[in-house]
Amino acid sequence: MSAIRVAHQSGTTSLPAKRMIDLLKNLSPKRHEIIRPVLEHPREYVLLTVRELAAKVHSDAATVLRIVRNMGFSTHREFQKYLHELSIAYATPLEIMQASLVGKADASALIRDSLAHDLKNLKGLSSTLDVNRVRHLVKRLYAARKIVLLGGDMAITLVTFLEYKLTILGFPPLVAVTPGRVAHVVRCVGRGDVVIAISFRRGLRQTIDGLERAKAQGAYCVGITDNYISPIARLAHESWLASIESPSFGGSYVAPMALLNALLVGCAIYRQSRTLALLKKAEVEQRTGYRWYSAGRD
Repeated sequence: MSAIRVAHQSGTTSLPAKRMIDLLKNLSPKRHEIIRPVLEHPREYVLLTVRELAAKVHSDAATVLRIVRNMGFSTHREFQKYLHELSIAYATPLEIMQASLVGKADASALIRDSLAHDLKNLKGLSSTLDVNRVRHLVKRLYAARKIVLLGGDMAITLVTFLEYKLTILGFPPLVAVTPGRVAHVVRCVGRGDVVIAISFRRGLRQTIDGLERAKAQGAYCVGITDNYISPIARLAHESWLASIESPSFGGSYVAPMALLNALLVGCAIYRQSRTLALLKKAEVEQRTGYRWYSAGRD
């Protein structure tokens, strides 16, 4: 399915926070056809100058610039940033793997490249994370009636990790990682509840639908994603970006995991006495409980 058709269904946003359907509405059918291949295959055009792009779509630079401006972008550079976000959102595992293999036949080189991407993603998160926003979200979690965690597919690992750690800290989060569970859980949320939705790339339908319904019912919605044009970023009251860029077909969850760790540290420190009391209770089981292996036990 093309990027344009998908965008009409999900209402994705560009950097100026406009849906793609809004970007295209001021274009004539002829100009729509000129720019259509660029939006459907952004990875092929994102690095091109305006002249190079015009030549590839069989037009001229002046016409391409007029199309870009009619779509709401002030410069070609701004349009390139949008194409970059679009290429991230709609990249498939096959495209990612094929791109990573170009010029890198050596497995050792690919492994080092994977580690380099992980470090780059962590540095990006570290340089952009606003700790004051983390503190405000922590306060919301402590004040919430209910905390609901939405995710699916590979994001299930992040959702279950966050659920486990929040439970240790005394929170009772509800988790929904299947379409049916999402439908039933969000039906019961409203004002005073916090919903955290985690989804990357173009976004998983069940997670996006759940977030949209929760917001309509008055819940405070938090999104964790990796790009600005994701429906998660558009729908959430506040969104957090953590790159999953990687040469691997499955993406890298190093940065999202670090973001969750930062949130959990904030939760643990916010009410230190409560946290220490809970950990003291848990310590008895961790020292002598049956779950833990002991060489001296039969």
